[in-house]
Amino acid sequence: MKKTISIILVALMTASLFAAGQQEAGAGDKKVKLTIAGRDGSYGDSMQLAADAYKAAHPETDFEILKLSGGSLFEKTVIDMKSGLGTYDVILIDDPNITQFQKVGWLANLNEYAKGADLAGFIPSALKLGRYPYKDSGDLFALPFAGNVELFAYRTDLFKKYGLEAPDTWDQVMTAVKTIGENEADVNGVVFRGSKGNPIVTGFLPIFWSFGAKVLDDQGNVTVNSPAALNALNYFLELSKYAPEGVAMYQSAQVKDAIYSGKAAVVTEVWPGWINKLEDPNESSVVGKVKVIKHPGQVEKSSPMIGVWMIGIPEASKNKEAAFDFINFATSEKMQNDMAEASGNPPTRASVYDSASLVKKYPWYPAQVDALNNGVARTRTTKWKEIEAQLGTALQFALIGEWSAEKALAEAEKGIKDVLK
Repeated sequence: MKKTISIILVALMTASLFAAGQQEAGAGDKKVKLTIAGRDGSYGDSMQLAADAYKAAHPETDFEILKLSGGSLFEKTVIDMKSGLGTYDVILIDDPNITQFQKVGWLANLNEYAKGADLAGFIPSALKLGRYPYKDSGDLFALPFAGNVELFAYRTDLFKKYGLEAPDTWDQVMTAVKTIGENEADVNGVVFRGSKGNPIVTGFLPIFWSFGAKVLDDQGNVTVNSPAALNALNYFLELSKYAPEGVAMYQSAQVKDAIYSGKAAVVTEVWPGWINKLEDPNESSVVGKVKVIKHPGQVEKSSPMIGVWMIGIPEASKNKEAAFDFINFATSEKMQNDMAEASGNPPTRASVYDSASLVKKYPWYPAQVDALNNGVARTRTTKWKEIEAQLGTALQFALIGEWSAEKALAEAEKGIKDVLK
């Protein structure tokens, strides 16, 4: 019996020494699995490209990537972070949602991990979205992954045909929309998303802001029902007279179809992911005929909406160091260039927009980086989704003629005040 116990003890000690030797030998190659909650579509393709490239350089790292719709991504990450489970090591975050995550402490503070990281090359307006408080010196909680920004497009051939200038103001846009809409039987003067909620709000805000209006002022007071806002909404409703019938139900699919088929003279809301094949003759009937620019100004300068997708690390992740190494890699200049080349992922590094090959492929890149540098972020509040819902409902009721512009703004003001109580 004693002999048997001695043999077992020797075996255990040998196994222990062997395991210790193995751990020491592999200290730099410790296996880690990073679980990423990401988006579907081109964003998912870009994330996969980054993960595959990182894996090739770091074989010890495995990945599980969830490619989710925007709604599902938000729901799954909120549930997980709220419960502190730590299921995800890396998450993509739509920029209006990030304030909520930062304020309640769900995201890891990246200041410590970011020491020595190259932050200077990021477009400042994009990097700032990852800071809390929302200012240049705020603590960093996320890096910009996709430099999404709202753009404006118009048919250069039709503008030339009618002697119209490239639009610098919304007044010039109105003149062009009326002229082309009244003279081109098969072309709509303007196309935009008119569906209730996020779509119509997104399309309206660059007009709203450039007319000098704000949803909330700097002190958090509701200012959506102002003379400037009324001017903006009256303008929008006049513009809508030259939109296709049923525009109040338009989503991105209908807008993209209008762009690629040449059925729209002006498109007031264009996103980089919608137009990455605009110059492909196999996909587009308007190759070389559409100019993509930042939005016109009016009372204020051009005010494109920033829609950057951020990449962060949940506070509950057990692999923060490895996760930061990956997100730093995924947002590097080289990787941002490779993702743009492969799937049109909009870069967040300024230098990538100088690439001659990318500018040839995406001729609107100079306008895109200009829009990012001049872009406006949605109000930094944890209640943006609810605010957007109130404003979006009011705008659509005005668009379909159920409410006057005055009533729509009054109802939006009332609803937003209720949300913020």
